[in-house]
Amino acid sequence: MTGDTIGRRADVRASTESRSRAARLALGFGSLLAVAAAATIAFGSPPLVSQYVPLALSVVVLGLPHGAVDHLVLPRVRGDPVTPRSLAFVGVLYLLLGSAYALVWFLAPVAAFVLFILVTLVHWGQGDVYALLAFVGADHLETRASRLLALLVRGGLPMLVPLVAFPGQYAFVAETLVGVFDPGAATALEPLFEPTVRAAVTIGFGSLIALSLLLGSRRTSPGERWPWLVDAAETLGLVGYFATVPPILAIGLYFCFWHSLRHVLRTMLVDPVASAALERGAIRTAVYRFARDAAPLTLAALAVLVGIWVSVPRTPATVADIIAVYLVGIAVLTLPHVVVVTLLDREDGIWSP
Repeated sequence: MTGDTIGRRADVRASTESRSRAARLALGFGSLLAVAAAATIAFGSPPLVSQYVPLALSVVVLGLPHGAVDHLVLPRVRGDPVTPRSLAFVGVLYLLLGSAYALVWFLAPVAAFVLFILVTLVHWGQGDVYALLAFVGADHLETRASRLLALLVRGGLPMLVPLVAFPGQYAFVAETLVGVFDPGAATALEPLFEPTVRAAVTIGFGSLIALSLLLGSRRTSPGERWPWLVDAAETLGLVGYFATVPPILAIGLYFCFWHSLRHVLRTMLVDPVASAALERGAIRTAVYRFARDAAPLTLAALAVLVGIWVSVPRTPATVADIIAVYLVGIAVLTLPHVVVVTLLDREDGIWSP
């Protein structure tokens, strides 16, 4: 199954124009990361407190809301009505998986942090695989193995490159997240930041990147290289971005304007009303439609964050602590969200080439 076929199957109600417009929006907003990298190179890293701003804004701007239509996307992609049963399925999924993962944070925060990194790697990777197939028509990802490799590379970029380039800040974030549950427990993670481990990550992950790009190049003919060139440019550009921009700022911008935006566009394309709005260029209408649909569960997600806030053993006292609690809340919500996206991928045939 080719990338273009994936695009048609993934968005059965979406016209070529609406998918093309979604692709242009994704690529256009993605260029903000290049601007951030250039600004960092030219002017240096901003103060630490300023680096938290994109993460703070993600509470209402794309980040937290991007998964708040999970109760609607599966019925829409199947062409089914939203029913109490479909709503109950997603509700129970979030309740059970979210509660179980929250309990892990309280009982074993170090393990919970490692799981957060692994789940995020998989989730952000699967988001980029979809975007490459549906928005770019990446025919060089023609096999399940090539897509799995792309998932590991794309998901690994935001999780592993900062580990190599900014070990001190990476360790600070880990210590802060774990510390709101068990101060001092993060010392168990210290071996991950040793030079030998980071060297191994550099060699191993760098080899995966090279292998992915090389195999992709070999699968393309000279006249059909555009999708692979986009893939290669994005991959290498993200390497440079995460190696240049401090992790807290880099992740905040990426979360909002890369991962979340692309998922929001995906949800718009399976919504007949939003997709039609995209087709005629009515971006505001599509955005309003999404915002309206996402508002109830975004408020529910905020309630989850408040619940975690009042439950953590150590009351957040600094900006870093507050953001740490927010990230734990994101982690708790991400696990069931990954299940929904995985089911959406199955409906779209992402892993059945």
